Amino acid sequence: MNLKIDLQEGKKESVLYLDGEVDVYTAPNLKESLYPLAEESGKKVIVDLKNVNYIDSTGLGIFIGALKATDKSNSKLVIRGVDARVKRLFEITGLNEVMDIVSDQREEV
Repeated sequence: MNLKIDLQEGKKESVLYLDGEVDVYTAPNLKESLYPLAEESGKKVIVDLKNVNYIDSTGLGIFIGALKATDKSNSKLVIRGVDARVKRLFEITGLNEVMDIVSDQREEV
């Protein structure tokens, strides 16, 4: 499966729209797009997963790395638009306890 990545970049906020599956094959492309944003100082990075219905452990690892990068750069990572299946994965792994994960844009902090 492929992963389409679209970026909307602003001065203080960047939104990465993902469409497809985040797995061992697509994770390198996600990392290449996400990490530079996460390393920018004082930036809010939003990853929109509305069109993602599958994430494997490699994909979760990319999000953990991005979270560490935002912590280092005094930025913020928000995961939004997760469907029930993907949200359950974040809950099972306990990542929902350390990441800002919102179901839709209205919940976004």
